Amino acid sequence: MRVVIVTESFPPDVNGVAHCALQTARHLVDRGHAPLVVAPAPAPGSRLAAAAAPCPVVHVPSLPLPGYPQVRVALPSRRLAAALIEHRADVVHLASPFILGVRGMAAAARLGVPAVAVYQTDLAGYARTYVGAGEAAAWRRIRSVHGAADRTLAPSTASIGDLEAHGVPRVQLWQRGVDTVRFRPEFRDEALRREIAPNGEVIVGYVGRLAPEKQIELLAGVCGLDGVKVVIVGDGPSRPHLTEALPGAVFLGRRTGHDLARIFASFDVFAHTGPFETFCQTVQEAMASGVPVVAPAAGGPIDLVDHGRTGFLVPPRDAGAVREAVASLVADPATRAGFGAAARVTVEGRTWAAVGDQLIQHYEDVLAARRPVVAA
Repeated sequence: MRVVIVTESFPPDVNGVAHCALQTARHLVDRGHAPLVVAPAPAPGSRLAAAAAPCPVVHVPSLPLPGYPQVRVALPSRRLAAALIEHRADVVHLASPFILGVRGMAAAARLGVPAVAVYQTDLAGYARTYVGAGEAAAWRRIRSVHGAADRTLAPSTASIGDLEAHGVPRVQLWQRGVDTVRFRPEFRDEALRREIAPNGEVIVGYVGRLAPEKQIELLAGVCGLDGVKVVIVGDGPSRPHLTEALPGAVFLGRRTGHDLARIFASFDVFAHTGPFETFCQTVQEAMASGVPVVAPAAGGPIDLVDHGRTGFLVPPRDAGAVREAVASLVADPATRAGFGAAARVTVEGRTWAAVGDQLIQHYEDVLAARRPVVAA
């Protein structure tokens, strides 16, 4: 099968869309298919190592998003349509379509190529966060591109509900995998723990982008708990604000690979605060690392965290509830250990290979639906 993956983000970018697109391309190659990636060009000087790219990548000219230079926005270009034609695409995979993906949908429609659109970003939530308006416009754009796709794949039951409530048709569930070999409890590093928490504090960690929609300042109350050290991993435009809002927290910056896995496994509690997650991959990575999770009862975490067994779900945007849930785990090492062990068991079957095969089946279903019916 020849698949063109049109993605709004791809490594060296570090985010959920980029990671999922990379894993999808890798799995397609592993299964003997022929993927091609079309993505915004990265910032000058930052290139994905050739050995790390599992397939050819076509870069479309891009510019940094004003106020958020880590995000690149694709400019109009003929490269996208040319790539679909030259690759002789059987299926177009639209990863979190919004700008480049909209053009990819239009090109696929002109060429008569089936398209599968993957919903990954709560654009309406971002509109509320960044501009205080524009939610209706964001949903119109989402409905337009996803409504034109042969199938939309949503990562959580909450996302399916949102899409269907706003009139998006042909929506099915497709969750995300987690690397259970990279993220393991065995990578807990006592030397690292002593470096981060020299007084033996319980380590409460957050991993992800440091951006307003993540609402990381809700951890301020956790910073005030006795015997707790808050650790923040990631980078983004909110870092200067958060260094003031989270007194005493340790900021480790962006980490990847085994270094990130070692940090995850060295947490005692993982706390996520963003209420706009369509899935929340870092929750799965914490669970694979054997770490209990505190997360908002909104979006993707609702499907991922088994309240009272692998962690706690708390009301969104409620700093007091976050503090109370974390405090209960800090005070009870036995519960922490039990939740962490149950979390690891829960995600062991959620490999990228398993969910990748599910994705290929979605492709095959869409292709079968496009084939003409032959009369008996």
